[in-house]
Amino acid sequence: MNSFDLHGYHLLNQFAGHHAILDTMFSFFAQYSLELYIVLFIIAWFSMPKSEIKQRHALLIMGLSGVLGLIMNVLISHVYFRPRPFTVLQKGTFTQLIPHSADASFPSDHTTGSFGFAAASWGKAPRWITTSFTILAILNAVGRVYVGVHWPTDVIAGMIIGTLCSRLLWKFSSFFQPITDFGLRLFHYGAVERNALK
Repeated sequence: MNSFDLHGYHLLNQFAGHHAILDTMFSFFAQYSLELYIVLFIIAWFSMPKSEIKQRHALLIMGLSGVLGLIMNVLISHVYFRPRPFTVLQKGTFTQLIPHSADASFPSDHTTGSFGFAAASWGKAPRWITTSFTILAILNAVGRVYVGVHWPTDVIAGMIIGTLCSRLLWKFSSFFQPITDFGLRLFHYGAVERNALK
């Protein structure tokens, strides 16, 4: 393992098991970020004005960016397999706070999805959405190393992949407008703005 990953891993993981508040916080964000994102997506969708179309379309692109990132990770993990820290480091030199299977460590799926969601919101969604999604993505990335299940470059790669996927999805965002329109019709949203355009 390269020195950057070793030093970076131990820099964060050395605190695990010694600070109850940090252990609880990072274990929670490392494990349940997906569930938190689902809650945030639902709150965002239903809290916007009924006439708001563009920002709801942004939510769709955010979700698709995370999904695309996870698909990319599956392809990458089939080409390059990196073992997780807890499978190669000597017992007693690290602390693993959460259970995890010994599947591919690179890239981090949690971080990729989180940054796919967050990066797609930058400049496209209301500030509270951008801020909350980005903070959660950062806490998740740090947490995955802190709890002992990822190397630093796993989460760095996840950040890059998620961000790139968000840029790609925005370039082709118009192709996904029918999906947004379906959601708008389903909840009877967007009628005010659409009528104003007639």
